[in-house]
Amino acid sequence: MNLLLLSSSRAGNTGYLEHARPLINDHLNGITDVLFIPFAGVTIDWDTYTLTVQDALPELTIHGIHQCEDAKTAVQQAKAVLIGGGNTFNLLNELYKQDLIQVLRERCAAGMPYIGWSAGSNVAGFSIRTTNDMPIIQPPSFDALQFLPFQLNPHYSDYQPEGFHGETRAQRLAEFMRVDPDMPVVAIREGSGLKLHKDQLRLVGDKPGVIFHAGRQLDIEAGCDLSELLG
Repeated sequence: MNLLLLSSSRAGNTGYLEHARPLINDHLNGITDVLFIPFAGVTIDWDTYTLTVQDALPELTIHGIHQCEDAKTAVQQAKAVLIGGGNTFNLLNELYKQDLIQVLRERCAAGMPYIGWSAGSNVAGFSIRTTNDMPIIQPPSFDALQFLPFQLNPHYSDYQPEGFHGETRAQRLAEFMRVDPDMPVVAIREGSGLKLHKDQLRLVGDKPGVIFHAGRQLDIEAGCDLSELLG
């Protein structure tokens, strides 16, 4: 598979997709005609969302899947697919509703470049059980695209404001480990992502990540090879 899974659409004070633009263009490797799936957008309409991505990536020609006559045919004919961030539950629900899970699996297994950020990265993992999002809608299943045999947690942060008494992200992921100790979770900070190419999985960007697995929390350095997680 040929995957680029970004933690976020922004890093620090940069503009929308500004930090990710070189990674996206490198990953596409000359492809300029791209299918965009905006289903994670809830408070933004999908036309506006598509235009926002087009403005951020002017060197590409972006086609919103919702504007295509047949969504499954659009995926089958796509040269590359982008899936944006927003609400992961809404995104996955729509992928099931439009019967796109299997066709995305087949096209990506055949090598079609896939790029996601935030929710678009979440759904590339084994399930969406480690998303940070509120379950505003109930998809038929939490099972995701399963491009990777582990969980993802984009937007990971270990920051805890003074006086904050809710659970930290690490505590929430520790809860997941307790109920599913055999399933790894790769937590990626904003400004970083995972890149899978030719059976090599690597943490890209300049931020370290964290692996939560079997009750343990392991820090991983930027650029680290994570191919052993592919099984």
